[in-house]
Amino acid sequence: MISLSDLKRRIENGELSPDAALTQSLEAIDAQEKAIGAFVHRAKSPRAAGAGPLRGIAVGIKDIIDTSDLPTEMGSSIYKGWQPRADASVVMMLKRAGATIVGKTTTTTFAALDPTATLNPRNHGHTPGGSSAGSAAAVAAGMIPLALGTQTAGSVIRPASFCGIAAIKPSYRLLPTVGVKCYSWTLDTVGLFAAGVEDLAVALSAMTGRPDLASEPPAKPPRIGVVTQDFAGSVEAASDAALRIAAAAAERAGAAVRTLKLADVVAEAWQIQPIIQDFEAHRALAWEYAAHRDEIAPKLRAKMDETAGLSPAAHAEALEIGNRARAAFADALSDVDVVLTYSAPGAAPKGLSSTGEPRFNRLWTLLGTPCVNVPADVADAGLPVGVQIVARVGEDAKALAAARFLEDALRI
Repeated sequence: MISLSDLKRRIENGELSPDAALTQSLEAIDAQEKAIGAFVHRAKSPRAAGAGPLRGIAVGIKDIIDTSDLPTEMGSSIYKGWQPRADASVVMMLKRAGATIVGKTTTTTFAALDPTATLNPRNHGHTPGGSSAGSAAAVAAGMIPLALGTQTAGSVIRPASFCGIAAIKPSYRLLPTVGVKCYSWTLDTVGLFAAGVEDLAVALSAMTGRPDLASEPPAKPPRIGVVTQDFAGSVEAASDAALRIAAAAAERAGAAVRTLKLADVVAEAWQIQPIIQDFEAHRALAWEYAAHRDEIAPKLRAKMDETAGLSPAAHAEALEIGNRARAAFADALSDVDVVLTYSAPGAAPKGLSSTGEPRFNRLWTLLGTPCVNVPADVADAGLPVGVQIVARVGEDAKALAAARFLEDALRI
């Protein structure tokens, strides 16, 4: 994989030109793309910027995020060849930081259920996850050092776990969703994929202009609360092992690690998250469903048919439960700094018929908390499994610092 932070240091030290750094990624895409299928469109003759903290850094953009010089097709024939006039806000944030957009990465239809043809670079017989399939696969295959994805339930953290890379779903609205195809305005969150946690911190800091996000691992080991999310169902042996390995590594490195119990309303919030997601999807995709229903991919079409009767009252009640759960979660972290929990039920499923389940992600998306995936173990067939660090809303710097601590601890 390509380390963004290493490239940045070499460019700033004069050891590597921005053009040479960009060429490294373009050559890697040429070598890997035919086998992986991570991109739907590639930029013609992309050039490195001459200034900015991310100059020379090649970035892939999930194809539900608008780009003014590349089509945005959203994984749907409805938008075949559609060319936005303007860049999404997050794309402009990257460009202003000096990054170079090298292509649009594959997405499930409207970032929902129907898988792409993208392969998992760790094992081509398995899914890379979804909906941000191409972004996760492109970083994991060593094509690019940074990619944008989105998460409405588990579409950043889960594919990162399946592909063995770092990823952050930041606090709700830390990165704007202006110019991103909406699925659920309460839940949609733009996230980042990179080779390691330091890379995420450097990129997010450069995009937002917040130096605190690129801080070093904490001087004092964090207090970690382990949450197994029993309300979300059972896990496979691979994820169970990854959580145990991560907790033990953190404890050996000096962290205070203990089991954390969450209030009942948090489990209730997990239960009602799909109500919010499905109700809002019907409004966000109202034109597509009314005018092009037969062109909507089959799994998403079936889900929309099934949930057409959700009421505004049910949506309002679910939102209220979510609000109470956010407060309860913040209270639960009074004696710990961050939570450690599963990133996915197990390793990447075999085949491309499913992108895997988001049931260990959807709570945190609803709560709006920052989540960072850290690769923790390797299961059968060489497939990686991650764990996620979760912090309070707005404490993205703390989440990144704790994730860097855990990443270092797992290397020992």
